Amino acid sequence: MQPFPMGRVFLADNNDVAVALRMDGYLREGANTGIPIGVYRAGGTDAPIYLDADFLIGPEAAHLNITGVSGLATKTSAIEWILSSIFTHFPSQKGSVAAVCFNVKGPDLCFLDQPGPVDEADAALYEKCGVPVKPFENVQYFAPYKSDGFSLNTLRSNDALLHNVSSLTWGLREVLQYAEVLLNKDDVDAKADALIDFIRERVVDRDFGDPMLGNKRYLVRSFADLEQWFRDVLSAMEGKNGESWRTHHVATIRKVRNRLSNISTRCAGLVTDDGAVSDLPFGSFQDRTVYVIDVASLEEDAQDLIFARVVTRLREHLEKRDLGVNHVVVFVDELNKYAPNDGPETYVRKMLLDLAERGRYLGLVLFSAQQFRSQVHRRVVGNSGTALYGRMDADELATPGYAVLSPAVKTKLATLEKGQLMVRHPHFTQPIFVRFPRPAILRGRDGAERYPQAVDIDLEAAVVRSLRTLDPTITLGWVQEAVGIREEDEIIRARNATVRERPVDVRKFFLSQLRPVVAAQTVTRPATAAVRSAPADDPYGF
Repeated sequence: MQPFPMGRVFLADNNDVAVALRMDGYLREGANTGIPIGVYRAGGTDAPIYLDADFLIGPEAAHLNITGVSGLATKTSAIEWILSSIFTHFPSQKGSVAAVCFNVKGPDLCFLDQPGPVDEADAALYEKCGVPVKPFENVQYFAPYKSDGFSLNTLRSNDALLHNVSSLTWGLREVLQYAEVLLNKDDVDAKADALIDFIRERVVDRDFGDPMLGNKRYLVRSFADLEQWFRDVLSAMEGKNGESWRTHHVATIRKVRNRLSNISTRCAGLVTDDGAVSDLPFGSFQDRTVYVIDVASLEEDAQDLIFARVVTRLREHLEKRDLGVNHVVVFVDELNKYAPNDGPETYVRKMLLDLAERGRYLGLVLFSAQQFRSQVHRRVVGNSGTALYGRMDADELATPGYAVLSPAVKTKLATLEKGQLMVRHPHFTQPIFVRFPRPAILRGRDGAERYPQAVDIDLEAAVVRSLRTLDPTITLGWVQEAVGIREEDEIIRARNATVRERPVDVRKFFLSQLRPVVAAQTVTRPATAAVRSAPADDPYGF
């Protein structure tokens, strides 16, 4: 067909943009699955751009990955905006949705429920996309304790923000299932694995007995109980000069004892010796709620354990359909660290690969971010149905993974402003650049200045701070009188039990968790006559 030599030219409107990008197929009235991600600007056109929920959350495709240089690409801000849009526009016929976010650096995600400034231009983008200008309404925070066992290890520790912050602590039963995350594969061989499996299946939470141990019965529920069990087994073997017990050599038993006993020390604050558990509300997740787990200040071992256990538990509950919601978005930043393209195989990378490849069938969706897409495992980024690109480094754009982009697109990616993204989506025949508004959320740095982190305090003040979230009338004087001269471990257990149960009568419940103190009594001896040791008529007697 020959081109027309002359013709009338019209500026595309919203409907034209929708047809050009094939969005009209999922923006039909009565079957609308569009999730607005931003606005496409060309000339005088400000057209909202929509992603298909079936290809973003599932089941047709799923997962989202965003890449760009640190700071300028505004990756975290983009994720916060997209989550707000999902919570607003996710179709009700597709069920409920929640988000689990891992805060891996600084205060980035510590103030999602606090309002931030939004200028007129951003407010207009919110209105154009039909998203209310407000922070997340339902947010719950979880963080382990510091090594002292009573101060929360999070930047969100200001007294004004503790009302929705809960502790995250696990005991022996919760940790032993993921022991391989914390144990060195080169150090723990098949024999040690067999012993760990035996302990997990036959000892923990079981009424255990053995002829070599006499008539003593064991109910191992904590690391302290396990240490006592190991000590008795090794003592019995030494008493009988035995080199093996139930096919397990004494050297293997000693090795496993050392490795398992060390876990509560390496992950102090997260893993408790006494078996106390404070966990995410698996089974009662709420619709349109964000669950933030602050791991920014933790050691790498503790971070790996949290990633592994939380994601595994989410998958297990979604398989059983008893999590409380139908879909969960899991946000993980810094994929260059947790799912690198090279390096040794780790449990966390294996878990992220499984999530990227099979999560969408369950409603478990991965939203991920990194600085260098080329250095992330190909199976993670390759399985992401939607890809976002912020401002890119020129060296990164020169890698083979970006060969499909034209020189003009690469040039624009290298000079993108804050608030601009390039979007690739299964429905779009070509990449498209959009502008998104600044999230109506207090930025991490601003929040850290407005709500400074609480200074380290003593145990009694920490108990007051925790109990006041349940009963504002709790005073330091009452706590000091209640705890008296009790041991620190007993006070921490009582505090943890009270926070976990959230009773109506906080004072009564807290006191019930403390062992009664028997008041000292003064014993008076009756006066008695002295016993004479010599006859009465003895001239030398006294």
